[in-house]
Amino acid sequence: MPNLHIISVGKPKLSYAREGIAEYLPRLERYGKVFWKQVSEGSKAEEGVRLLAASDSMFRVVMDERGKTCRSLELAQKLEQWDLQSVKDVAFLIGGANGHEDDVRKKASWVLSLSTMTLQHELALVFLMEQLYRAQTIRRGEPYHRE
Repeated sequence: MPNLHIISVGKPKLSYAREGIAEYLPRLERYGKVFWKQVSEGSKAEEGVRLLAASDSMFRVVMDERGKTCRSLELAQKLEQWDLQSVKDVAFLIGGANGHEDDVRKKASWVLSLSTMTLQHELALVFLMEQLYRAQTIRRGEPYHRE
């Protein structure tokens, strides 16, 4: 499995987000190397520069409501595809409260939407971690996911 890098803006302030991360990050780590990094908040442009620097030379997945939606099974297939293509590092970029600069989206390998609705960025972080965990259980044939 590629190393998964989840890179988000700011430290979560909402208790439910911290609890969700505490729940899903250890679950995800059972399947391979997972790194969660927070870049500091600032203007949208500053955050974009920090996100791009933190994901330099990685396969970038920019989380944005304007991106492509996919089902959990498709995300599992993407992880499998990256594994077969020997992609070493995949970075999932979650912007701050103001979203992403156009430049960040343009430098993405894939722009992925968790929902066509705008999600609060801390909620998006937990949502992404749960979906990555779900995708790993699908890949392994474990009973977490139900169709």
